[in-house]
Amino acid sequence: MATPLGSLRRLVLAPSLHSVTFAGRKFPVTRTPATDRLEMIPQSVVVGFEWGIESRGTAEVEQRLAMVEPEMRGFAYEGAAMAFTVRDAIRGHRTGELILGSGRPHFFLAYIGIGFAMARLPRPLWRKILPDLSDIPFHPTMSWLAVDGYGFDLAYFHTARWVDQQQRPVPYPWEGHPGYFLRAVDQGIGRALWFIHGGRPTAVAAAVARFAEDRRADLWSGVGLAATFAGGATAAELARMRDTAARDGYAADLAVGAVFAVKARHYADFVPGHTVAAASALTGLGIEEAVDLADRTEVERTGTGPEPQYELWRRNIRTQWLSTVVTPSHEE
Repeated sequence: MATPLGSLRRLVLAPSLHSVTFAGRKFPVTRTPATDRLEMIPQSVVVGFEWGIESRGTAEVEQRLAMVEPEMRGFAYEGAAMAFTVRDAIRGHRTGELILGSGRPHFFLAYIGIGFAMARLPRPLWRKILPDLSDIPFHPTMSWLAVDGYGFDLAYFHTARWVDQQQRPVPYPWEGHPGYFLRAVDQGIGRALWFIHGGRPTAVAAAVARFAEDRRADLWSGVGLAATFAGGATAAELARMRDTAARDGYAADLAVGAVFAVKARHYADFVPGHTVAAASALTGLGIEEAVDLADRTEVERTGTGPEPQYELWRRNIRTQWLSTVVTPSHEE
């Protein structure tokens, strides 16, 4: 049950469901059954946020999240993690409780939810918003998904500035790597392009091509992640998008994003049919093969260097994919 204060927080902070629809955002999308399904994703995030921002405790939110259909449940956890991060920035440790509890299978998306909160919090508060998730084997390597989420939020809610005008935020020393911050932001912007254009691969590819060349690899990686995790396009459309990326030299970057999406879906123990189809179209791999590629290229969580371990893992996936999977039909 919500408290009066919780209801006030929801009223002030929660986006409306209409505000995250294609019409509400004024995105150039023609409605189809596929876009209707894609539109449910940001709405699921909003529902999770509403539950998290007004709840008395974590247990109540977990009970509500359990009722969300499996395909959308991770997105609802994303929204709940966003709400708890906003609340924890003032006081509390709800985000860690959620992710280490029932949210463990969805921790990839929970990081993205933390990034959504970052877009709404002053930067001085960022240094304490990432909970201690050392019990999860991919932490802190995958915490860069929070920066990805931050970039997605900028592009989705402020499209004119970050997509049309292609502005870039001020770097931030996330995990001690300010130089990589903007690259992770671009990966999130690439994911947002998939939603901004309603999962239409031709429009998404054209949008990527309008950015400066040095940003396109990360944008394509974000596109691959969104297309594989969220769905919205047919296998034939995805194959044509892969060929477009390959002609410009970005097939491997697209594949890296797709492999991470498969890993996240598999880790949550729910792999929808559209993820299977996208993995095949964008990487030439089956689900187990893509998971194996991610697992055998993972880097150790020790030591420091000029690049974050997250990027080293991505690079390993890229290298292995190019050397073992690429066929003459889509060589770079």
